[in-house]
Amino acid sequence: MLTGHRAPFAATVPVKTHLRATVWGPAEFAGLPPRQLVAEGVLIGTLSVGAVVGVTFVGAWTGMPVLANGEAGLVCAAAPLIHLVTVRAGRALVGIAAVLAVCLALHAPQAAAGVVLSARGQVQSGVVTSVEARPDHADPRGRYLCSVMARDGTLLRVRSWRGCGRNTRPGDALAVVSDPHGLVLPRGLGSPDGVRRALWELAGWAGALLATCVIAVVRSFRMPPPPAETVSR
Repeated sequence: MLTGHRAPFAATVPVKTHLRATVWGPAEFAGLPPRQLVAEGVLIGTLSVGAVVGVTFVGAWTGMPVLANGEAGLVCAAAPLIHLVTVRAGRALVGIAAVLAVCLALHAPQAAAGVVLSARGQVQSGVVTSVEARPDHADPRGRYLCSVMARDGTLLRVRSWRGCGRNTRPGDALAVVSDPHGLVLPRGLGSPDGVRRALWELAGWAGALLATCVIAVVRSFRMPPPPAETVSR
């Protein structure tokens, strides 16, 4: 059993060492990291990723907006940070974990909606009612958003960039995939690889958060201070 994991610093620690330990964690072990800490880091990271992604996917499938839109995911993202602060992990690693957890929570809703529509969505033909150009710093050509109306005259709750381009005009046909239960907003029909790409991006954020949690917990290991010397009379 590791008895030094939560031990405080000794008063004689040099300033440079103390600063490094504060920023990146002390990692006061030689050789390979203790298995107990690795297991703890994997557990914390796995639970964090599972909670953030799980509640979002459940919310998208069941139509609970408070879960599907990422708000509950952001709350779950705070759980690993509280643990890392409790074990006094390096502040830089805590900050990195915070950024990764928030990014994971913000990317999960789109991926979850794509999975739901891919699993049970129905494709229907719509008519473009308007086209709006939106500047996009990542794409010099910009991005175009199309408002779509169903063939029966129903205005769909969708402003899609999928299938909407520079040459799209009002009156053009645009394929839309919608949830028959109405729990997920419809979207333009994208390429078959769109959902797979979104899941791979989500897996990248999840893997990065998991790795950061493991590193932060492992590097939080501290040796116990030496026992105080007793003065004999």
